[in-house]
Amino acid sequence: MKKTILITGASSGIGRDAAVCLASSGHRVFVAARRIDALVALQRDAPVEPLHLDLDDPASIAAMVEEIERRTEGRGLDVLVNSAGFATAGALAELPDAALRAQFETNVFGLMTLTRAVLPAMIERGEGRVVNVSSVSGRIPAPILGAYHASKYALEALSDALRMELAPFGVRVVVIEPGTIRTEFAARAMTEATRERSATSRYARVYERAAQLERRFDRLAGGTAPVVKAIERAVVSRRPRARYIAPRSFALLIALVRIVPTCWFDAAMQRMFGLTRAQLVLDD
Repeated sequence: MKKTILITGASSGIGRDAAVCLASSGHRVFVAARRIDALVALQRDAPVEPLHLDLDDPASIAAMVEEIERRTEGRGLDVLVNSAGFATAGALAELPDAALRAQFETNVFGLMTLTRAVLPAMIERGEGRVVNVSSVSGRIPAPILGAYHASKYALEALSDALRMELAPFGVRVVVIEPGTIRTEFAARAMTEATRERSATSRYARVYERAAQLERRFDRLAGGTAPVVKAIERAVVSRRPRARYIAPRSFALLIALVRIVPTCWFDAAMQRMFGLTRAQLVLDD
């Protein structure tokens, strides 16, 4: 059965590739992002319908949902894929309040505002689906990306609560947890952090180490295909799982983090990021 789907964050990465996959399979796919030019260019690869969306602006969200309702003659969406988001890098002890708030504004509050806006039509029909693209970062903590990880931890909890609250109305909530995927996402965050914060930070060497780790992981990372496949399953399966980890190999890492003593895990992460007294810049 073909569905009407909205995918946010579709200008690049996972959102873009998921849009191409689902539209090419015959679904009606609306794609939304701030960069409308990138969405228009996407039409060369798939029959998608571009819409402008700024998740930080409630008026933008309301206008887009109204446009979707107009184009669907009031029926609304069958599926919402919340793929938009960004990562803020920086030591939490030094991260400005504005940066932390901005991280949650997009990744959590904007996402929830949009979700609430499209739910009434789903609830009225007694069926629908919300697919939240989270991350293994929502279950495995790490330094320097604490703000981003916190937003994904929040999304995991919100998704769990929504899943139970919406089940009686026939609306299913599914979480997608990508592992390390080759996109510009992490590189952009680390580049901005290194440029904006490392010059005056006691964590300057840690930023350098984190940037090196990001480049190393990027060389080992896979493409978006496993995540796109998981999103497709979440959209079309009659009984989707509550969570899809993609690639599935990351399930072992999540399980390992659960059973390893916290002090061992902390020590390993501190060594990896150079968070030791010998390596840190301690002078103010």
